[in-house]
Amino acid sequence: MPILSKEEAQALLKKVLSYSKAEECEVSLFGSDGGNIRYALNAVSTAGDISTTGLSVTSAYGKKSGSANINEFDDAALERVVRRSEELAQLAPENPEREDMPGPATFKESTTYNPKTAAMTPESRAELVAKSLDVTKKANLSAAGFLENSTTFSAVMNSKGFFAYNKSTDVIFSVTTRNDAGTASGYAARGFTDVSKLDTESATRVAAMKANASLGARAIEPGKYTVILEPVAATYMMENMFRFDARSAEEGRSFLSKKGGGTRLGEQLMDEKVTIYSDPFDPDLPSSTWGRDGLPREKTVWIDKGKVATLSYSKYWAKKKGVAPQPGPGNIIMMGGNTSLEEMIKSTEKGILVSRLWYIRMVDPQVLLLTGLTRDGTFYIENGEIKFPVKNFRFNESPVIMLNNLEALGKPERSISVESYQSYMIPPMKIRDFTFSSLSDAV
Repeated sequence: MPILSKEEAQALLKKVLSYSKAEECEVSLFGSDGGNIRYALNAVSTAGDISTTGLSVTSAYGKKSGSANINEFDDAALERVVRRSEELAQLAPENPEREDMPGPATFKESTTYNPKTAAMTPESRAELVAKSLDVTKKANLSAAGFLENSTTFSAVMNSKGFFAYNKSTDVIFSVTTRNDAGTASGYAARGFTDVSKLDTESATRVAAMKANASLGARAIEPGKYTVILEPVAATYMMENMFRFDARSAEEGRSFLSKKGGGTRLGEQLMDEKVTIYSDPFDPDLPSSTWGRDGLPREKTVWIDKGKVATLSYSKYWAKKKGVAPQPGPGNIIMMGGNTSLEEMIKSTEKGILVSRLWYIRMVDPQVLLLTGLTRDGTFYIENGEIKFPVKNFRFNESPVIMLNNLEALGKPERSISVESYQSYMIPPMKIRDFTFSSLSDAV
């Protein structure tokens, strides 16, 4: 089934709802269409196109609800999935946290769709990868990479008159470059709504430069260092803190929990240079204009000059606490500064430049203590100059503590985490007293 327009999705959802006999019924429709190309050892290994569509029906009787999914769309199949959800709802135990489904609502049109990205073909993907491979071959390096584009849509309608629709496009690219001996490595990743902004050639040049520069890495003592985190490294470090959920904070399960009860709302939690917000209409990282519980998304500041400014509330938790519901962020943008990466390096007497982090694991969620490793280009800085590459480190650090030790910020860049496939707008940053706990022989 192709990507459905707003009108086509609305017509299909009305048909499904017409079969419902439940007190309340909600139908969600979702689909994606796109393709990918993967390469390794400087040659394409796989390529393909993927198209999926699915439909989910939730029926409810009071506090009891049941859901059923299907990927068939003839009339008999649609009625069958509705009946199945009703059967499951009758068998389900009551859920005291179930809220009534929302009524009619209007949402602003999003800017998440780009026709150029939607029009990508196997040939256009191959051309982008060819530019990347040309760089690595000329640099006498071996590349492994992945490029994927997708067009997606989602639509929700319920028996109380609620309807919401969104269509979006995305293209992601990542490449790792290594020398033949496997002793030096570089990396770059890019993600955009508009494919015309994707320059695989320049991104691969960055990865190749990092690989060649990291040859002959030396071991230095772990400890506390001033670090300069490039946007990809900063993204990996910070993405665990972006939920801003009120319930987990009030129940004592979050870094936003206050000792003895309550939340840290309004507290100065980080350096004053830290402002983090979401904005569905950000030109570089747009998002859907509606979110969880059918709530509209507007520009929302979560951390304002280091203070916790807003927490997200589901409808259930908002009612329980007597506050207005607040949807979680659809995207994350961190305000930056005017300091370039070169200026950060020049102002550093002794420090480490970190290109990327990986294998990050949670140690303590209440303080957001993380552990992980550097990779793909780690360099020692002395007297304002990069002196030599260093062997990788294991770190033990909290992004909350890290953002209290902030010295400088650069211009935000759209960075993608290939572990979560989420994109963020995060600036490069200079941090003092970052904790490296041990060395790693991994490249």
